[in-house]
Amino acid sequence: MLSNSHTPLSSYRRITVKIGSALLVDRESGLKRQWLASLVDDIAALAEGGVDMLVVSSGAIALGRAMLHIGRRRLKLEESQACAAMGQIALAGAWSEELAKHGMRSGQVLVTLGDTEERRRYLNARATISTLLKMKAVPVINENDTVATSEIRYGDNDRLAARVATMMGGDLLILLSDIDGLYTAPPAIDPTARHIPFVERITPAIEAMAGVAASELSRGGMRTKLDAGKIATAAGTAMIVTSGDRLHPLSAIEAGERATFFQPSDTPVKGYKSWIAGQLEPAGRLRVDAGAVAALLSGKSLLAAGVRAVEGHFSRGETVAIIGESGREVARGLVAYDAQDAVKIMGLKSAEIAEALGYETRGAMVHRDDLVVSAGAKLARKEKAEG
Repeated sequence: MLSNSHTPLSSYRRITVKIGSALLVDRESGLKRQWLASLVDDIAALAEGGVDMLVVSSGAIALGRAMLHIGRRRLKLEESQACAAMGQIALAGAWSEELAKHGMRSGQVLVTLGDTEERRRYLNARATISTLLKMKAVPVINENDTVATSEIRYGDNDRLAARVATMMGGDLLILLSDIDGLYTAPPAIDPTARHIPFVERITPAIEAMAGVAASELSRGGMRTKLDAGKIATAAGTAMIVTSGDRLHPLSAIEAGERATFFQPSDTPVKGYKSWIAGQLEPAGRLRVDAGAVAALLSGKSLLAAGVRAVEGHFSRGETVAIIGESGREVARGLVAYDAQDAVKIMGLKSAEIAEALGYETRGAMVHRDDLVVSAGAKLARKEKAEG
């Protein structure tokens, strides 16, 4: 149920719906047409009411496997890519056919990790999807599994959906999965686990409740859903996790079926900084002292003097995570130095940097204009102040 939100889906302006592979595809019979038709009924009803609808649809590889009658064995990379190539055509055609029954059009958008992590490609993807919405078409988005490899992929569509939702300024993300929300522990392992209907903030305690993927067709699990939730809620996008294993799954949310609602931040990160905050894999890490953490929380830049260790091989302008003495991420931002230069100047005062490098440069390791403090760090600071 929507729990503490008390907000009908029809009142949202822009909704992104993510569908897991196991919901769309049966290993033996292939595409679950009846289920897809019922979901499209729900999507059409919301769209007719004025809601912009976006779909992030898994299932290309799973559908390709079913079409080729491949068993349960592990696929080689090139086999996965071939299955995706076959399955994606059928999947896109099915979406187009079902939406056409309601007089609606669709547009297929295949993206890779780089399309949302690199700023120029991110803006291009956003422009394409925005144009589809202006044309009153439903964007059907999936990772481009025909070319993605394990090193350059999302690996799950939960986080991809969160990136799409925040990139497009959506106010709600719905993750339809094989579980009806967050539990205090994985219910398949712990029969005493309790369902949690409402999450105000994703804290370390909430993260500790996550388990692993429950379905072999799914590459995600509750952990990736919480990762998606952190991306979405930080940007002001609410999130609902619920079971899609029923007909008309969006109507079921409205009817009060069990779900978990994640409240968006009341101080969301917007625009350019939401792109930085949503970066999935930082190129490196900067470990900083307590003084640097305090400075970051007060809105200042990260200076070299506060950096105690440099990890990773990154170039100037890439995203790095900033880690406090507790080992938790405090912020992330675009670093002003290559890794080798960052090592040379860590711990130095600003006046000493030019001499160490042999040339004049900016003083901040990460400038405040290119930096986003994590929601968890803000919360910890607030709790400490109130305590």
